[in-house]
Amino acid sequence: MKAFLERYIALLALVVAVLLWEGACKLFAIPVFILPSPSAIFASVSTLDAGRWATHILATLSVALSGFLLAIVIALPLAIAIVSSKLLARLVLPWLIVIQSTPVVAIAPIIVVTLGSGMLPRVVITTLISFFPLVISTATGMNSVPSELLELSKTLRAPRNREYWQIRMPYAVPYIFSALKVAITLSIIGAVVAEFVAADQGLGYLILFSTSSFKIPLAFASLFLLVVCSLTLYGLVSWLQKRLFPWSLDTK
Repeated sequence: MKAFLERYIALLALVVAVLLWEGACKLFAIPVFILPSPSAIFASVSTLDAGRWATHILATLSVALSGFLLAIVIALPLAIAIVSSKLLARLVLPWLIVIQSTPVVAIAPIIVVTLGSGMLPRVVITTLISFFPLVISTATGMNSVPSELLELSKTLRAPRNREYWQIRMPYAVPYIFSALKVAITLSIIGAVVAEFVAADQGLGYLILFSTSSFKIPLAFASLFLLVVCSLTLYGLVSWLQKRLFPWSLDTK
């Protein structure tokens, strides 16, 4: 029984929460436009056919993954540059902090006005939300190398590129994947924020449309699918880490 609980405690807690939710909605006769029951949310899925659901899901995932990949392309070279030059670090880090401290929700309409209403501004918004943890964690990981190894590489006159790719980057891999797990969930948030501002499809757009039309069960169904997408992408990143860099999971 103990082994069973340790393995399935999270699933059991979820089932109990759903049952309590359903029971509370029935017992207290909570209006569906305030808090729909799980059964009402499940029934609302049939209001859209599978093709339309697929269109909205793919629209959100395409923006999220595009912004996530762009964040990686920008963040990793930037982190290497920050580690390699203290002067560049002093120049760039304050700007990164300013960008991260600026609410993206506030500047999202400005980005849309500047870049238009296509996919580009949504990808930019997603990238702005998700790239900061990648930069900071990668730079932190590369700076975590023991000083003895760096001194040894200098003594052996190892080229600078070998120092980064054979010493610093392996030490940074656990940090990078920790940041990737954070960034992939943030990319979903970024895609939804972008769809709130300017979009005609996507799960974020569907939530906005549903709430404005008082179709609250449909909004909850869309929210549930967003959570599923986020957890799936998180699991994919975790699987890649276990598959490609299993040694990075060693906590010893």
